[in-house]
Amino acid sequence: MQLHQARRANLSNKKKTRVGRGPGSGLGKTAGRGIKGATSRSGYAMKVTYEGGQMPIFRRLPKRGFRNGRFKVTFVVINVGDLSVFPAGSDVGIKELRDKGLAYGTKGTPIKVLGEGELTVKLNVSADGFSKSAIEKIQKAGGTATWIGGAPKKKAPNFKRIDAEKKLAEKSKAAAAKPEAKAGDGKPAEAKAPAPAEGKPAKAEHKAEDAKAPAKAEHKADDAKAPAKAEHKGDEGKAANKHDAPTAEHKADVAKAAKGPKSKPGDAAPEKK
Repeated sequence: MQLHQARRANLSNKKKTRVGRGPGSGLGKTAGRGIKGATSRSGYAMKVTYEGGQMPIFRRLPKRGFRNGRFKVTFVVINVGDLSVFPAGSDVGIKELRDKGLAYGTKGTPIKVLGEGELTVKLNVSADGFSKSAIEKIQKAGGTATWIGGAPKKKAPNFKRIDAEKKLAEKSKAAAAKPEAKAGDGKPAEAKAPAPAEGKPAKAEHKAEDAKAPAKAEHKADDAKAPAKAEHKGDEGKAANKHDAPTAEHKADVAKAAKGPKSKPGDAAPEKK
């Protein structure tokens, strides 16, 4: 190794480049900033999304859907089986979990206990969240599970959804009942004749009813014709009376004919046949 090959151990002590100290360095006059423009002024910081004036990419792309990233809560996960390292009857909180190295992340990161594994020690555990199976296993071992900040509130019932589900159930019931009603809506079955009593033939009764049926039909037809005939006779009588009604002249002629011609004196008497 030669002397010219030796290098400084600490390269962070490099001298700062001095600009604006004459044209000899190449960074005089404008100090490498150019002549004009925003970049030549002090205090300028170009935005990451700036593309020289054209429409930036984040404005050219369409936005669809919803992302819950701003409201997402990330938990540090600890399983019930990992809590067996604590002695029986001890109180286990966030500090104890961090001291044992079971919880990681920043100080404000919430901790949630899940139900994987088995717990054989009675512990009083305090955490930001518990799964249902974790609570069951901790209580089964004789311990308690305490929510830091209180247990989460139950969601209010969605009455609109409940009403919609009820209406849908009613419609489905009505739709299921319609086919059954249609199947039973056929023509009603004809009433069957009662069974004949012992010793009485049913055929004779049936024949008697058949004989009565046409007689009734004829009687009804005659009743319908009777008023029509009476009306017809009345009309004919009125027409005859109008036609045969004698006028005053006709009556005078009839009276003259009845009296006969007047006989003058000297006329011979009519011969009698």
